[in-house]
Amino acid sequence: MEYHMGNDVLAVTVADEGAELMSLRSADGTEYLWQGDEAYWKKRAPHLFPVCGRLTEGHCKMDGEDCRMDTHGFFRWRTLRCEQQSADQLLFALDTEPETREQYPRDWHAQVGYHLCEDTLQVTFRVKNCGTKRMWFAYGGHPGFQVPLAGGLSFEDYQLRFAPGAWPQKVEMSDTCFVKGGDTPLLQQGETILPLKHELFDRDAVFLRNTGGQVTLESTRDAHFVTVTFSDLPYLGLWHAPKTKAPYLCLEPWSALPDREGRVEELNCKPDMVCLPPQKSWQATWSIRCGKSKVLTNRC
Repeated sequence: MEYHMGNDVLAVTVADEGAELMSLRSADGTEYLWQGDEAYWKKRAPHLFPVCGRLTEGHCKMDGEDCRMDTHGFFRWRTLRCEQQSADQLLFALDTEPETREQYPRDWHAQVGYHLCEDTLQVTFRVKNCGTKRMWFAYGGHPGFQVPLAGGLSFEDYQLRFAPGAWPQKVEMSDTCFVKGGDTPLLQQGETILPLKHELFDRDAVFLRNTGGQVTLESTRDAHFVTVTFSDLPYLGLWHAPKTKAPYLCLEPWSALPDREGRVEELNCKPDMVCLPPQKSWQATWSIRCGKSKVLTNRC
């Protein structure tokens, strides 16, 4: 089932499966969100929980207990209930289910909230530990955006602009997209622009730290832009289907990285995992702003 909200600037659609954002359309008819295509990637903007990325051999451990999950965990495939709907807000919730407990042996309550304010959609993920044991987890957003955003342009006409003062570092990954260790600068120090090329993703996703908590997808030939802000989350993933000319780009704010190369991880020992004591809550908020640059619009 799908739920809708909107204002004079944006119309938003969210599905109850995974509380996944399905459409982000502006008043001029521009669809900013990737609309899914089996040829490249059928999803659009899933939420990742309780892990982000691949698990070595498909499993990990938590306080000695075995956890077996697919890449990115199970949240994106579960059906949530809508607990609140208004012209500018949607709130979805999910509790531990027998199927999820088999994969991740903890009791929890999660909420995904959307708040629309003018040209910005704010996304909040909350989780409460409802059990008697500590829980370790990761959370990530995985929104895909259309590239190009205007007719007559190509993927290579676009670029990513990082926050002033940021110096993004690229996390070294294996050919199978596991963390190897070590970072390399994505750009020269002082530079903030990354031109887009399909070849960036020939080895799968690119993971960054030290991004300044914000990135903008834009073009010098197109007024449309998307800005993702994620100060609560330390990593940014960049991805489209590897070795393709896929017409989209995912800008993914994550709380933690995939598994380290060759390790079946103990979540309680893995760097950057959230540790949530019994009966405590955690939340992270990030946002998507989209529209048209006034500078370029005035030039047109």
